[in-house]
Order: sequence, then C-alpha cells, then structure tokens
Amino acid sequence: MSMSLTPEELYFELGRLVAEIPELATGPITPEMNDWVARAVALVEMSGSLADKIQLSVAAENLDGVLRARKAQTIAAIVHRAVVKAELDVPPALQGAFITARNAFDFFAAVRKLLAMAKADVLLVDPDADATVLTDYAALAPDNVAVRLLTGEAGHTATLEAAARNWVQRFGDARPLIVRLAAAETLHDRLIVIDSVTAWELSQSFSTLGKRKSMILVRMSVQATDAKLAALAATWDAAKPLALDGLAAGD
Repeated sequence: MSMSLTPEELYFELGRLVAEIPELATGPITPEMNDWVARAVALVEMSGSLADKIQLSVAAENLDGVLRARKAQTIAAIVHRAVVKAELDVPPALQGAFITARNAFDFFAAVRKLLAMAKADVLLVDPDADATVLTDYAALAPDNVAVRLLTGEAGHTATLEAAARNWVQRFGDARPLIVRLAAAETLHDRLIVIDSVTAWELSQSFSTLGKRKSMILVRMSVQATDAKLAALAATWDAAKPLALDGLAAGD
C-alpha cells in the first residue's frame, strides 16, 4: 500500500476497510484476517492518530488471547473513528460516502432513503438474490420508477421467481420490473445504482442483510461508477431475461 494518500483516497480506503471488516471476535485467525489487520494499522497511522495506531497494534497482536472479543471491539472502534476523522478532511460533496447500519432496521431505513432519490430507474445487482430483494427492498422505490434486477443464473432462487411474478401481477406497468440472470462466475458485485448515475456497494447479499452485526453501504466515486456501469452494461446485455407473466422476455 502506498504510504502517501490524498485525503480523499485515505477516506475511501478507510471506508472500504470498514466494509470488509472480518469477524474478528470468533473463528480461526486466517491469513486474510491478518492482511486486513495490517491494512488497518497502516491506514490508521496515515490518519495521523499515533495513540490509536499504538492501541490498534497492541489489540491486533493479542487478538488470539483470552480477551479476544474485547480486542476485536477495540479494533473495530478505532477503524470507525478513523473514518469519521478522515471524513472531516474531504470536500462536503464526498462526505457521507459510507453508511454503516448496526441492525436490519437501520439498513432498511438507509436503503429506503437511497431508493427514494430515484427519478427513473433503479438497478439492483446481487449474484445470490432471493425474494427479499424485491419484497423488502425494491418495493421501496417510488412509483413509476423502473426496477431492474441483475442476479446470477445459478444463485437465484425459486422464491425470487415467484416474487417477481407477484410483482408484475400486482403493479403491472405502473412499476416496471425487469429481471436478468447472468451466467455463472460473471457476476460478483452487490450494488444499488440510482438513475444510472450513483452507485452504492453493499457489504453483503440482500438475502443475508440483518444476519450480521454490522452492514455498510459504500458510495462509489464518479470514476469508479462510470467504469463499473460500463462493465455491468455488457453483463446485462449478455444475461438471460427471466420470463414473467405480463412481461416480454426480451425486455
């Protein structure tokens, strides 16, 4: 990792660190976990807090001890503080790029706020989507806003197909829905895209939201969004439309 980052780069690197935080309190200490902790130490040091850097290093070195749960809480708290501090150093337009939810209700509220911004189109991307992506989240989009769902051909469930058909029967053209199934191994992102302009990354699948203690939404930068949407457009075009009653398969 570069030892010199702009305030904007540091903010987004810290945000991604939070988005990728492993389950530190339980399970084996894996190489991936050690790599994450090393990134955390380096980024917290760049944030300018020597006390937090020392405390983080001590907690990380003793993570496999008898006080593991307490050390895990310390690490998480320090990283979250670093994000808050870094956010103060970036322009207002970049602030608020990370939304952390501690429970399912908070995440539900955050998604509702994002979808309410849509004027024409919402694209939801999740390789392992089930019915909840439509019943619990897509339904939050405003009336007359088209909903597109891109999921994996192998990962989607029968409950998703049933929910999609119920959607069409209930809403018809008032709330258009298009579902497409991407080929195996071609889809790895979990995203909410608003009006093909703003993209938010999810830290986990829609189907597992609320099952972890912490969830996060990360707003992608303009440059990253443009590149991601260009790649997704190709995946969307190549994906297989899910035939639904009242919806043409070629839509």
